Amino acid sequence: MIDPGKGGFPRIGDYGFLSDCHTGALVAPDGAVEWMCLPRFDSASIFAALLDRGAGSFRLGPRETVPVARRYEPGTNILETTWATDTGWLVVRDALTIGPWRKRSDDPHRRPPPDMDAERVLVRVAKCVQGEVEVDLICHPRPDYARERASWELDDDLRTATISGPDPRVTLVADLNMGIEADRIEARHTLRDGERCFCALTWGAEPEPPRAVEEAVARLDATGEFWRRWLAAGEFPDHPWRIHLQRSALALKGLTYAPTGAMIAALTTSLPETPGGERNWDYRYSWIRDATFTLWGLHVLGLDAEADDFARFIGEICRAHGNQLQIMYGIGGERELTESTLDHLSGYGGARPVRIGNGAFDQRQNDVYGALVDSLYIHQKANRPMPEQAWPIVKDQVESAVAAWREPDQGIWEARGEPKHYVSSKLMCWVALDRGSRLAARRGDDEQAAQWRTVADEIQAEILERGVSERGVMRQHYDTDALDASTLLAPLVRFLPPDHEVIRNTVLAIADELTEHGLVLRYRVEETEDGLHGEEGTFLICSFWLAAALSEIGEPGRARAMCERLLALAGPLNLYAEEIEAQSHLHLGNFPQAFTHLALINAVSHVIADEQREVDAAGKTAVFTEMRPR
Repeated sequence: MIDPGKGGFPRIGDYGFLSDCHTGALVAPDGAVEWMCLPRFDSASIFAALLDRGAGSFRLGPRETVPVARRYEPGTNILETTWATDTGWLVVRDALTIGPWRKRSDDPHRRPPPDMDAERVLVRVAKCVQGEVEVDLICHPRPDYARERASWELDDDLRTATISGPDPRVTLVADLNMGIEADRIEARHTLRDGERCFCALTWGAEPEPPRAVEEAVARLDATGEFWRRWLAAGEFPDHPWRIHLQRSALALKGLTYAPTGAMIAALTTSLPETPGGERNWDYRYSWIRDATFTLWGLHVLGLDAEADDFARFIGEICRAHGNQLQIMYGIGGERELTESTLDHLSGYGGARPVRIGNGAFDQRQNDVYGALVDSLYIHQKANRPMPEQAWPIVKDQVESAVAAWREPDQGIWEARGEPKHYVSSKLMCWVALDRGSRLAARRGDDEQAAQWRTVADEIQAEILERGVSERGVMRQHYDTDALDASTLLAPLVRFLPPDHEVIRNTVLAIADELTEHGLVLRYRVEETEDGLHGEEGTFLICSFWLAAALSEIGEPGRARAMCERLLALAGPLNLYAEEIEAQSHLHLGNFPQAFTHLALINAVSHVIADEQREVDAAGKTAVFTEMRPR
């Protein structure tokens, strides 16, 4: 196994994640911002050293590159990095700041404003806490995915520098004397015990950067207060795993585009699933299939406002596109996500091609209907009223599932080979009919409920006839006996009772046969025609699904053990990528990954519910809040 962290690239799981819910940044362990897109998550990058060491970065810190400690300030997305140098100690605080909302002339969205909003400022404050430390500032932007070089203009006071030409306008402000070296800004200053310095990168038509270190600190403090106040609105159990649920909640909020409520799958593009390989995709979009777990995860943590925003985003898409629903959309509801490659970038650890856009946007994936209807069903179960205008959306999606369920598709994993009759796609079509029938019955439309129930029963019967092997295990698709981790969804969506023989057989077969070192693969590459070459790591969402599924079938001990192992594999800042290489435990794929954190919430909630039932059965007083899935 090649270590993708070699060759000058930090390990994927070691990055810190910043967000203002409009865009995000990844900060390497040495304090360099190595990924940032402006002005939105899906815009072109201005710093992309993550994908090519010469593609731009932004660092404030000592010459030493290895810190002694990194953490998030409690309850926030503010990153704190501490260095011990030969001469003293230095602490750097980084955040994309959030402040009082104000109207902006370049804001294209018309949704009612929140009380707090992105300031479009990256603030970095360094403080010497003992001795003295020489601090370097190096800002080397490479706009438009490093296809351009920055041309700086420096004010007479040497404290403000602006890049001429790009849109949006980018300005760097600092309380250091800056100089221009080719296409980068540099500064150096010695801080003594108790002294601070700052820099702030701003973008947009009306930047309001801090002009003094006291103001920069105040911006950071206000941002921390925003995050802690937001987190306090959630519901988290008094349990040792509370920290994992809270960090997952903060990551999910950070991956949410505030103007529309869309949640991106991940912050990045083209971080490889296989070191040096071609399994590199752009995940800066919103997948409809994530809707079920998104709404369930947000509601179970009491984050109802975010669930409402995401449901509104989904509803607006459905009203606009009806039964022509795609599997993914841009964060502003864009349909065209045409894929292209950036051949001038070397790729993370040499993994090429580097892709922008995602060619799977127009694939046929029949699971999308069930994901959407199930999300609306979950939303209503959480005591959120379903507006009357949502019922036509339900009908459109259920009828689309009726029309599509017999057809082959590309499956949940977006295979780029020939369409197949994937069992998980049939399963999610059943979900569409089952949930549609339940929602119709709640409306008092018994005739419609009965019609859809009949089709749901027909789908269920075909899956049991054609989608189950002779040994009673769910297949990947009708033409193979290969296993597929997506069938772990069967117990999670209540396809059959959890003690049903097929459910137990499937969960246990995957646990025993589709794992490496105890972690779950999506499928065995050698058994699957997915149109790609190379190996891939174990998928974290699948491993968390297995933990939840083991809980469902009455294996609480195995479920807890699985969760314990997975939580121990988190990155040093409790963040997850898409995959884990089973032997080395390296994180692979785009980062941080929303679906992984959503699956974590689901699995942890199952295990905590198991513990609650054990406490109840023993007649003891629970020491944590009950969190029962579904």
